[in-house]
Amino acid sequence: MPSGFASPAQDWFEDRIDLNRHLVPDITSTYIVRVSGHAMEGAGISDGDELIVDRALRPRDGSVVIAVLDGELVIRRLRVASPDPGSGAGAVTLVAASAAYPDMPVPDPEDLVIWGVATRCLHRV
Repeated sequence: MPSGFASPAQDWFEDRIDLNRHLVPDITSTYIVRVSGHAMEGAGISDGDELIVDRALRPRDGSVVIAVLDGELVIRRLRVASPDPGSGAGAVTLVAASAAYPDMPVPDPEDLVIWGVATRCLHRV
């Protein structure tokens, strides 16, 4: 005995779903990292989620980045303040999406290593 109803999409099926085509624009610069911790929950990124990260993208103000600062690997939102007219450089801060985690100011941007920009978050339902 059938259960449910026929899929309205069955007449439109052409080929297999290729997630690489939809989620990974450049396979040579893309990797997946599993999230550990709760610092980015306010941005919809939870402990155990997997992020698709593109090393080829240029990080910008507001990007969620995978970064190393003071030997610590973190996932945070990059904040770059407007440049100071005197020094020509803007202040850089790594910001969590949870109030339980403090901002991480970057005193010298040369000490910050960005491993890539997160483009998608995959989590189980």
